[in-house]
Amino acid sequence: MVDRILGRREERPAPEPTPAPVAAVPTPAERKAEVWARVQLARNLRRPRILELLAVMADEVIELHGDRAFGDDEAVVAGFARIGGHRVAVVGQQKGADTEENLRRNFGMPHPEGYRKAMRVMELAERSGLPIVTFVDVPGAYPGPESEERGIAQAIASSVGLMTRLRTPIVTVITGEGGSGGALAIAVGDVVLALENAVYAVISPEGCASILWRTSDEAATAATAMRMSAADQQALGVIDHVIPEPEGGAHTDHEETGRRIRAAVLRELDRLTAIPLELLVEQRYRRYRSLGAYAEVLTETPTPVAPPRSGLADRLRGLLEAGSRAMPAPLQVGRRDEPPAREDV
Repeated sequence: MVDRILGRREERPAPEPTPAPVAAVPTPAERKAEVWARVQLARNLRRPRILELLAVMADEVIELHGDRAFGDDEAVVAGFARIGGHRVAVVGQQKGADTEENLRRNFGMPHPEGYRKAMRVMELAERSGLPIVTFVDVPGAYPGPESEERGIAQAIASSVGLMTRLRTPIVTVITGEGGSGGALAIAVGDVVLALENAVYAVISPEGCASILWRTSDEAATAATAMRMSAADQQALGVIDHVIPEPEGGAHTDHEETGRRIRAAVLRELDRLTAIPLELLVEQRYRRYRSLGAYAEVLTETPTPVAPPRSGLADRLRGLLEAGSRAMPAPLQVGRRDEPPAREDV
């Protein structure tokens, strides 16, 4: 009180800064539950597919059909669209919203003719100078006997090889479940985007668990070990950017999800179209050559130590010992046996 009346200020020590809260590290059980929840969200039947997203993203869509060899595969949607100021080619897998449509679209699992249709559209885009936007949402290519008879492995390999050398920008968006070669066949892009709850892996969690643990009950453990969530894939360098989803997941608001994907795709198209095509293809090649990088540790080769030089006596002794070992053993000389007696013969 006296200090306040006399105008003297009380010197008080400066308050210590409050330390920033440390994020709690999730336990292995919590981590497994989180990853498995994202897998279930990626598989949600109400999640938007390529046709629902294009209805929000594109101003105009023209779909093409058939592979000009066998037939049309409705599990793959391919054609041309106008998104903002860009005319683009679009390719993606389409699942059904009900049982009847799922049967017609084979639950989004393409046959070989689906990938050949996609390649036909991508080659048209290259000749027309149009960028390509692909939408990946597939558990894997159809593994049935008719798919094998028509060459599914060759179709996937040809699609991957084609996309590596296309002289046009390619933007890939993983919207749901990106599984195995069925996803990779249309996912070789200059930039790879993914929705927040999308997953991307070389095999399904159930398939991985069946191989390693001999049971699909360990699917959640396999999903965690494979690091298949979008955030994990971004940390590994497989995915470039993660697109946040609306509250509750993409299935709760298709329009907002489409608007967010549209903004991300337009941003990448503006950036990629400014890069010369020769440099673009070279960067794409380097991108995929650098995936799965590892470090080599070089070890020094020990210098061989020369044996000590021996004297003249040692060398002569060695030659004599070697000669004695090489000489044949002496014959045993004894009396000759007498001829057998007549009765013995």
